[in-house]
Amino acid sequence: MFNFRIEVFHSVAVHLSFTKASKALHITQPAVTNNIKELENSLGVKLFDRNQSGISLTDAGKILLQYAERAIDEYQKLEYEIGLLRNSLSGRLKIGASTTIEQYVLPALLARFNREYPDIEMLLFNNNTMNVEKDLSLHEIDLGIVEGNPGIKEFKYIPFMEDEIVAVAHTSQPIAQRAQITLDELKAIPLVLRETGSGSLDVLESELQKHKIKLKDLQVKMHLGSTESIKAFLKNADCLGFVSIHAISKEIVHNEFQIIDIEGLDITRTFNFIYPQGQQNGLIDMFIDFCLNNKS
Repeated sequence: MFNFRIEVFHSVAVHLSFTKASKALHITQPAVTNNIKELENSLGVKLFDRNQSGISLTDAGKILLQYAERAIDEYQKLEYEIGLLRNSLSGRLKIGASTTIEQYVLPALLARFNREYPDIEMLLFNNNTMNVEKDLSLHEIDLGIVEGNPGIKEFKYIPFMEDEIVAVAHTSQPIAQRAQITLDELKAIPLVLRETGSGSLDVLESELQKHKIKLKDLQVKMHLGSTESIKAFLKNADCLGFVSIHAISKEIVHNEFQIIDIEGLDITRTFNFIYPQGQQNGLIDMFIDFCLNNKS
């Protein structure tokens, strides 16, 4: 088992907060404090400076953080390699996925993966693209799956699958009677969109910019934090919403929602696996290969 004090230290160091570390590790704050004190006593140095504004790493703490990150990475590799020798793959993989992927793409794949590799513990966290990238930087997760194009040089992006963002209306609303609209007509129609930081909103903004249209030019009535919220809103409002085709396909089949074509607007994107550059992890590679071979 990996040294728990080092794991506690690492969590405090990346969060610079005893409270956030306790929540991330699912232990009490006094337990976090005691582990840090015991580690400091064992090493004979202070690892954190404490003041009214919070905590910061000492020089010794900065050195230990570098070693802790390497040790955590090496331990994950060890678990994987030992599993190969035992012909029983085990370990833990923490995945952060943006909302559309977490809700509509991954569940079936995770069920198949679990049947094939029951000893591998899978932890799935839902967040928008911006926060998934942040969690990777803080080593809160091992692998991210996000919407949109590669944007940060410190990460490696591997294409997963293609997606399309479509404009939809609920079939009970008058706007659903219009099969097609122009970009000029779009500017006058009430819209409900995803929140700032979501991959869906980013790709929509990027496509609109190609037509010299900004969000401020549109009649945006509300930003909501999930696709399900948008769908529920549209059931009760004569508005258009922009959602992933993966998120609305069942409702389209059952004639609950209608896709409204917008002349000249083609919003496509790629779902990407994302992890830090230079990170080599057999379990991550195996999961990515599994998803790529079983996504259909």
